[in-house]
Formats: sequence, structure tokens, C-alpha cells
Amino acid sequence: MAQTRNSFSDLYIPDDVVAPEAYARCSHLAIGAHQDDLEFMAFHGINSCYDDGTLWFGGITCTDGAGSSRAGKYANHSDEQMKALRLEEQRRAAEIGQYSFVNQLGLSSATIKDAQQRKALVDQLELILLQTQPEILYTHNPADKHGSHIAVCLATLEAVRRVPPFSRPKKVYGCEVWRDLDWMCDDEKIALDVSGNITLAEALNACFDSQIAGGKNYGEAVMGRRKANATFYNSHAVDRINELWFAMDLTPLAEDDSLDLQEFVQSKIKHFETSVIDGLS
Repeated sequence: MAQTRNSFSDLYIPDDVVAPEAYARCSHLAIGAHQDDLEFMAFHGINSCYDDGTLWFGGITCTDGAGSSRAGKYANHSDEQMKALRLEEQRRAAEIGQYSFVNQLGLSSATIKDAQQRKALVDQLELILLQTQPEILYTHNPADKHGSHIAVCLATLEAVRRVPPFSRPKKVYGCEVWRDLDWMCDDEKIALDVSGNITLAEALNACFDSQIAGGKNYGEAVMGRRKANATFYNSHAVDRINELWFAMDLTPLAEDDSLDLQEFVQSKIKHFETSVIDGLS
């Protein structure tokens, strides 16, 4: 199984093709902060490509996992042990999910949250985007409450804007993770259908035992949110899709470099505020 490893990154290609081929065939790319973010926020892409000979999912995990919560059997694991463990968990998920590749960049959370040091991450993401040129790109949404998630979103958007316009993704989705996007008005949020393959979803979630046994059963929470999103999405219609994941459409920011991210997000919040006040009138 093809892989390259050094102190900075880990590239894993489950079916052992050469790296240029693994990158070039990638149609759906996700860029996440932590091991398991890809599986939680971008399952739509994973499932779209699973068992499909023409579509391929690729993943990038930016941080090294050193800051993971730990309890139970992992309570005494050092940061170095956690980094090694989480790296292997992410590889296992890539194998189960039939990813084209997963590239773990191995950066510290502190590094990517620092505006100056984050430039190195942007450089790496720009290169990978040029090599992959995916049709659909998933990353964190800019209204997330996790600092590392926001940092990855900022780096991703900056990297996308460095790529020539004709080579940029056709769609860029900022997905919910630490803060959900149920608050967004329905005509603005993207409802991604993540139903239809619960077995795969649960198998991927189970890969990250260090988090489940370590004190955070994210997998169970994610499955609950998917069901809740679908049930509460439309109050006047019978459910036809039983699991949904919400995303903010960041495509306009990839298409128009003049758009300001803060103003873009503020417009979503203002729209929500207006809808609430109008409902009280």
C-alpha cells in the first residue's frame, strides 16, 4: 500500500497507485483540521464516490492529533503516542472508505491558528489543489466555533483563490461540525443527503476509537445530528430523506476574489436575524 512518511506529513494511498494518479483522479476533496473531521463533515463525498469506478474521494487532515482528549485506556498516552494512534486511525478510515488518498500534513493546531505560520499550510493546500483540481471541495464552515476549524477554512479559501479560476472547484461547501448550521435560512444552506449507507458511516466512525473511548463519542453524536437535521428540516412535508448534513455554500467566495469573507458571513447572520424578527411581526 503506497505511502510516504516523514516528520511533517503522511500520504496514504490504499490501492497503491502512484501519487500523481491518486491526486489526478480525485473528484471530491475534503480538507479538515483533525482526524475524523473528514468522515463526519464530508461523508456526502465519501458516499458519493464509494464503489464508483469514476468518482474518487480524497482527504487532507491538517493537524497532528496531539491535542486530542484522552481518558480510559488512552488516559496515559503521551502526545507522541496520540499522534501515532490517530494517524493510523485515519489510514484505516481511508482504507474502509476506498479513498483515492489521504494526506495527513502533521501540523500543530497552534501553527495553523497563527496567521503568519499558517502561510505554510496555504502553500501545501495550493499545491494539492493544483494537483487534484476536484469538482467538489468540502471544508469547515467559517461560522464554526472551533479555532482550528476556522483556521483550516481560512487557509483553504486562500489556497483556492491562488489557483487559476478555470482550475478551481465547481462547488465549495463549508460544512458543520462543532457548530451546526441549522440556524441558517433554508434558502441559503446546502442540505447534503448523507442517507443510504449507514453501515459505511458507522464503520468509518468506529475507526476513531481513541476519541470514543477517550471521552468523546463523536460518531454517535454525528449520526444523531444527521437524523435530527432530516426530521426538523421541513415541518410541512413527509421525510423522504432520513439523514442530512448541512453546509454553507462558499462557492461565491471561490468564484469572486473581491468578496470579503466577514461580510459574506455577516450577510448570512443578518438574513437569519431578519427572518426571526419577521416571524414575530
